Amino acid sequence: MRIGQQLGQELRLEAMVTRKYLALVPFEKQDFKPTEKSEALGRLAVHLAEIIAWWKACIEQERLDFMDFEPAAIQTTEALLSYFDRLLAEAQASLAEVKDEVFMENWSMTYGEEILFTLPKLQVARIFCMNHLIHHRAQLGVYLRLLDIAVPATYGPSADDEEVLLINPFR
Repeated sequence: MRIGQQLGQELRLEAMVTRKYLALVPFEKQDFKPTEKSEALGRLAVHLAEIIAWWKACIEQERLDFMDFEPAAIQTTEALLSYFDRLLAEAQASLAEVKDEVFMENWSMTYGEEILFTLPKLQVARIFCMNHLIHHRAQLGVYLRLLDIAVPATYGPSADDEEVLLINPFR
């Protein structure tokens, strides 16, 4: 099995769980922050969805420049889920087609001419795309809990959701 296919299977599982979290975001409380230093709920939710776009950027480009980046202006849960689903389909298509050797190429995150980091694409996929997604999903879980919204099961049951994921994404 190629690297892209393996990562694609893992991404499918993580995306399935992430979508459950995003479906619970109450945009009427989009300005909620657990602390002054925290990101607002609405911005965190959009950021979590847009991380999925980084997979395609990692695979198909040599760099991602945040100089002129503008987050999507999303105001409803339905629009958020639609955005997430579209980006996920694009990411999955890129992962399905990519050759293993592409993951050995270097990739950079930049801000204009400033290079923030350069790593092999395989490390970018793991650290910047996958781990970053999981990190922000966990943050969203804290926001949901503080808003007294039931937190979905993730890798096992939560205090609110007894579901156990019996899916083997590596079959």
